[in-house]
Amino acid sequence: MKIAFLVLLAAAPLTAAGFRAGVARLDITPRDSIWMSGYASRSHPSTAVRQPLYARALALDDGSRARTVIVDTDLIGLPAEVADQVADRVRRQYGIDRAHLLLNSSHTHTGPVVWPGLATMFTLPAGEEEKLREYAARLTTDLVTVIGSALADLSPAQLSYSSGEAAFAMNRREPTANGIKLGVNPAGPTDHQVPIIRVSAPDGRIRAILFAYACHNTTLNGDFYELTGDYAGFAESKLESDYPGAAALFLALCGGDQNPYPRGTLDLAAAHGNALAAEVRRVLAGNLRPLTAPIRAAYVTTTLPFADQPRAVYEADLANPKSSPAIRRRAQRMLDQPIHNTPYPVQAIRFGKSLTLLALGGEVVVDYALRAKNDYPGEPLIVAAYSNSVMCYIPSERMLSEGGYEVVDNMAYYGQPGPFAPGVEARVFTAIQRAMKSVGR
Repeated sequence: MKIAFLVLLAAAPLTAAGFRAGVARLDITPRDSIWMSGYASRSHPSTAVRQPLYARALALDDGSRARTVIVDTDLIGLPAEVADQVADRVRRQYGIDRAHLLLNSSHTHTGPVVWPGLATMFTLPAGEEEKLREYAARLTTDLVTVIGSALADLSPAQLSYSSGEAAFAMNRREPTANGIKLGVNPAGPTDHQVPIIRVSAPDGRIRAILFAYACHNTTLNGDFYELTGDYAGFAESKLESDYPGAAALFLALCGGDQNPYPRGTLDLAAAHGNALAAEVRRVLAGNLRPLTAPIRAAYVTTTLPFADQPRAVYEADLANPKSSPAIRRRAQRMLDQPIHNTPYPVQAIRFGKSLTLLALGGEVVVDYALRAKNDYPGEPLIVAAYSNSVMCYIPSERMLSEGGYEVVDNMAYYGQPGPFAPGVEARVFTAIQRAMKSVGR
């Protein structure tokens, strides 16, 4: 396996009081009606804005030459084309190395398509693709802008950590006589932990709250056409209301096979968001553990191969009158320009010996977080998904043999050739091991 990695190590250890932090928030709501992402059943653009969408940035300086920036977005996910442009511009304009820039998306299904992510999912009417391209270009600039604003806001800060729990995530891989279907599986694995990082000014005022959860941001279904951040957006809004002047950054964890339960209405999205915010408030009112410097970061890129698919498979998909539009578009794409593998990013950010944030690309299932926490005991470990670029679902080896949406069906929507080849989990964990070793774990 070919793995390229870049590591920057901070120089001198500092106490939590030695940090500086900067915070910024920018409205990234589309200016006009736009095609929404997440559900193939979408048949027309958005009809209203129920809730503004934001990008939030947290910049950290531990007193060394390397600064670190964490960005969250109320979006379905960033395709590599957008994430790479942002990272390149941030490196050139602000000197932030790729290892020290974390881009995460909440995975709301009531936000815009981020072109060209999930492009094969939709049959777009004339003019809609141009709107999406314009939005992606503007988003790229907006993300660079919010990062610059956070860096300009750096001032002394204290960082601390704790965690709580929220119970509304439910495993959705339901076993049936005909295989795995999207449903409800109370017996399936979950991760209900809610990690929380508090960023405070020297006077104790809360400046930023980073909180996270492993659950699809899909309380709302494909028949809802108003832009929102779903439960994560409601949680962010509630926390920013409760802590005036603070920014609330939601990180999506490994919830690729988890759905909020119950689901289906705006009231439920608000209820889940308020429940999550209430748990964050409860934890913030207690004792949190100080985070320490230095901040070490590593960014590893590996390659995940897809199982071989003969051309005849795609030719048959095109010829089959029952093939969905997404299947047809994927087939034509593979015949025109075959794809055999995908680049895959793994990032680790470690705060002294007090906390490690592991950020994985794609829609990662909960098995990865549970295994990583088992492999790296001791200090707390936050395992984020939907980070840096989202190319498709990342199933575990167990799931490859089971099939189902996370293994097979999603690949057509992402324009990928088909399921991964056996060994995908081992390849991801080899990259994880390289990144974790680089930051000292």
